[in-house]
Amino acid sequence: MKTFVFGKTYIPVTGKVFDGKEINNAIKVAKEGWWTEGKFAKQFETNFKKYLGINFVSLVNSGSSANLLAVASLTSSIFGKRTLKRGDEFITTSVAFPTTVNPGILYGLKPVFIDARLDTLNIDASQIEKAITMKTKLIMLAHTMGIPFDLTKITALCKKYKLWLIEDCCDALGSEFKGKKVGTFGDIATFSFYPAHAITMGEGGATITNNSLIYKSIRQFRDWGRDCWCDTGKDNTCRNRFGWKMGELPKGYDHKYIYSQIGFNLKLTDFQAAIGVAQLKKLPLFLKKRKLNYNSLYVFFKKLSKYFLIMKNDKNMDIAYFGFPFLIKKNAPFTRNEFAEYLEKNNIGSRNVFSGNLLRHPAYLQIRKNFKIIGEQSNADQIMEQALWIGVYPGIDLKRLNYMKKTINLFLKKYEVK
Repeated sequence: MKTFVFGKTYIPVTGKVFDGKEINNAIKVAKEGWWTEGKFAKQFETNFKKYLGINFVSLVNSGSSANLLAVASLTSSIFGKRTLKRGDEFITTSVAFPTTVNPGILYGLKPVFIDARLDTLNIDASQIEKAITMKTKLIMLAHTMGIPFDLTKITALCKKYKLWLIEDCCDALGSEFKGKKVGTFGDIATFSFYPAHAITMGEGGATITNNSLIYKSIRQFRDWGRDCWCDTGKDNTCRNRFGWKMGELPKGYDHKYIYSQIGFNLKLTDFQAAIGVAQLKKLPLFLKKRKLNYNSLYVFFKKLSKYFLIMKNDKNMDIAYFGFPFLIKKNAPFTRNEFAEYLEKNNIGSRNVFSGNLLRHPAYLQIRKNFKIIGEQSNADQIMEQALWIGVYPGIDLKRLNYMKKTINLFLKKYEVK
């Protein structure tokens, strides 16, 4: 880590934290010459399964690909009446990252948008049940900024109405709800290993499930849509490679080249997986540091409640924070943009809460008439206009934290009544 110079060293919202272990693993891959998905990918999947306590992990090239794969896998006809089809509805929230919502749209599903809560940035779960119709098949939501959405209510609704649940955990690796890790509540969960997240592979992601049938579908869609389930570089796992009769193909057509889904190639490289293996070992330390940084900022911002709305604490949650989010209150004497510009001028990075209200973006305006929008989305608009977050990642040490606090206090000083 670079030496911190007070007021001169930029403090980003997030970043990579690594050492020689990641580099050495990547060098091993280069020397061995097997650069596509290989032994490090297998090792990571095994270790990740153990960490989460789940049955199946499929590595992919990004968290967004993981979301695409999650939705795609449920369009397989193997799920019978529960198969996702064009015109089916899925429930989500307008305070969302685009690629949590886009896969459903791309597969012809109708999104049903519900407003978010200001104190969690997650969907207002009290509004979900009245939005469920005979066409509803899926709830797909992210644990925004690492904060678990209301899993008690939402899992109960999924069980009651026989709905699929996809948890987007890209921001939330390590978060727990009632002692259980997020990602293990739904039918499928997704993770991202982009540098901004809890651990990184540079790019990368994972789709996980406990359901063997879903896992089979995930692997098919991930690997070109082929029916074969051999690992990369392996042959004849089924012991019947030249004995299949499928579709209108001649009997005995090579199973490695039989395609039962309209699939993709979403695999990653073993370089990425090798870096991930080293990073995963550091995850407990990374999470501890994130929580310490968040708690320090929480105590600081709590004293500034006349200016800022911070997220509520929930005793049911042990949160692995992606960042420190807050809203500038409507009656504050400054705007979100004024505060963000001040931070940036003083070398402190900040970000809006992703899309704010996704429905306001150019990509969605022309197709918004095809969506179902529940209510006014007034909280989403407020988040769009007033929300911001700053970093808590492990590269932020005590010196940087103290500088952040001092700089914010200097900004607020001019608004204090003398």
